[in-house]
Amino acid sequence: MPRWEPDARARFVVAALQLFTDQGYDDTTVAEIAERAGLTKSTFFRHFSDKREVLAAGQETLSRLLADGITAAPASATPLEAVGAGLAHAAATMTQFNRELAPRLAAVIASSSELQQRDALKRVGMAAAMTDALRARGVPDPVASAAAELGLLAFKEAFAAWVADESPTESPTELADLMHGSLDRLRAAVSQLG
Repeated sequence: MPRWEPDARARFVVAALQLFTDQGYDDTTVAEIAERAGLTKSTFFRHFSDKREVLAAGQETLSRLLADGITAAPASATPLEAVGAGLAHAAATMTQFNRELAPRLAAVIASSSELQQRDALKRVGMAAAMTDALRARGVPDPVASAAAELGLLAFKEAFAAWVADESPTESPTELADLMHGSLDRLRAAVSQLG
């Protein structure tokens, strides 16, 4: 096999999800994932530290995209507007690949308490990245944390709606629009708290 394989990470993710779905997370080995992907075990370990990490393949990238979008927001943006910019920046990178894998990924995560814990840590990491980016803009800590948590809720709600849409369009702004709508609904809900 060649030393470098194009799209190796994506191939490992697809192979792992297929195997986790077919035979369960606990009964799947790294060797089987590598074989299904048509790659070597050593190539797997160049990309991931263990099989659990395959399921979090995009976490660091997603957290960075959210933070980068917040950082790039206009200086005049409110904390929630900056979070909206982060959501739009992250949404712009989502593809049909993300949409198609999401239900299978959710099913695999639901089958294992270890993976559920890892998924919860992923959400904490996303919120922390947004909070840090808001703090760097000079947003006070409690406001930054609250805005980041609302952003995380908007992301989860919009992504779930995007994945569940049975007549998806190919519009690159579709997910961003859903995220902005979710963020607007959450902002309205918070204003009713008094």
